[in-house]
Amino acid sequence: MNPLAFSILRLLSDNEFHAGPAIAEALGVSRASVSNALRDANEAGLTIHKIKGRGYRLLDQVQWLERNVILEYLGDQADRFNLEILDTIDSTNSLLLYEADNRLSLGKGFIHVIAAELQTKGRGRRGRQWHSGLGGSLAFSVLWRFQQSASFLSGLSLAIGVAIVRALESSGIQGAVLKWPNDVMFNFCKLAGILIELHGDMLGPTIAVIGTGINLKLSDSVQARIDQGATDIFAISGECPDRNKLLAELLLNIAQVLREFEQSGFAPFKEEWVDHHVCEGKAVSLKLPDGSGQEGMVHGVSDSGSLLLQTSSGLRSFSGGEISLRRMA
Repeated sequence: MNPLAFSILRLLSDNEFHAGPAIAEALGVSRASVSNALRDANEAGLTIHKIKGRGYRLLDQVQWLERNVILEYLGDQADRFNLEILDTIDSTNSLLLYEADNRLSLGKGFIHVIAAELQTKGRGRRGRQWHSGLGGSLAFSVLWRFQQSASFLSGLSLAIGVAIVRALESSGIQGAVLKWPNDVMFNFCKLAGILIELHGDMLGPTIAVIGTGINLKLSDSVQARIDQGATDIFAISGECPDRNKLLAELLLNIAQVLREFEQSGFAPFKEEWVDHHVCEGKAVSLKLPDGSGQEGMVHGVSDSGSLLLQTSSGLRSFSGGEISLRRMA
């Protein structure tokens, strides 16, 4: 979607009909440009009613991300964040990694955050695409500079999962669980995902870019593109959360977890993570990167975040982002 489409959608956010000529005049464009700009709205998960003689109306209102509102919700922590809000981007992770590599806009002492209204090529584990729609999700990335090497950051995705569950619970959204290593779920359907990408030297320091996607209200068109069980906060609670407030709550909890992780690693979060693990104490089947499989009983995680599995040959430890976990019947 181009910038004109976002300008039009903001005009339509009052849930009233707007005539095509009036929109064109307000934005200084032709009526054909208005029609063309809205052509891809359905791909973004939006439904626009067009009635001859009345104009255009957005069926579901979009609550836009507003930087000043988010900073207000961040309270006395606001000055710790360097927050950028974009209309659309292919991937918030990719942009933040690019800025880190090129040392752009990355002054010391700030937590750098990029959030996007619409992410067109969001990435998940194992090369999967993260699908989201305009206004129906939160997609953002956080950059954190660790003085330690990448090996110290084992278990970071698990700790971020704890931060997300804390933020959801403090926002009144109960029942979210974790699935090793980096999924947030509800009723065995995916609610949120985490993608962490690391850049740095062998001995440190290391830059971690932490990408997070959370489903707020999936449209039918977006849901149809998802090839696994997925759910959203609207399905859980019956209402959509305030996007600005929830993003602020997530940032506060992620920052708190990152500060503690930087000092002590994953160990302080282990017990809380296990308490929320949907497969703890359950028989599971692991699909390993080499294509082989392993069955056993989940027996917690190690201090580094490795999955502990009680197998026929004893207790074994598994780590790595390419391992998928499936609960056995």
